[in-house]
Amino acid sequence: MRIVVSFVLLVAVAGCAKSSRGASAAASASAAAMRNPASPSDGATVYLTDCSSCHQPDGQGVTGAFPPLAGNGAVTGNPVAVIAIVKNGLEGRVTVNNQGYSGIMPSWKGQISDDQIAAVISYIRSAWNNHGGGVSVLQVQSIK
Repeated sequence: MRIVVSFVLLVAVAGCAKSSRGASAAASASAAAMRNPASPSDGATVYLTDCSSCHQPDGQGVTGAFPPLAGNGAVTGNPVAVIAIVKNGLEGRVTVNNQGYSGIMPSWKGQISDDQIAAVISYIRSAWNNHGGGVSVLQVQSIK
């Protein structure tokens, strides 16, 4: 009988310890999600909704107006640059793959969430044979 009572107490104590860790585990998971790259699959949806009309569904852009994102060093290079462009927009002439472009990239800050910006940038950095890493929400939030 003593063994059964001891076992029941052990299970009850373990259950209490587990439930108190659950709250801190959830907080830790939330913090980790903010630091980890966003989901490129979520970014594909944002891209098709908000970006593909200019940059095209295949990421090839429109010659002379909207630069390609596929094979674009500004997309796959330093993530700070592409985050700043998506958040704040870009005006003026740019050259991508020896081709000039003079379209206007709108600012998406305030139009879509930082989560969506992180997701779409993670998507374009890995789509169409691009080999850039994903970006996190914290990285997006760090760019003003």
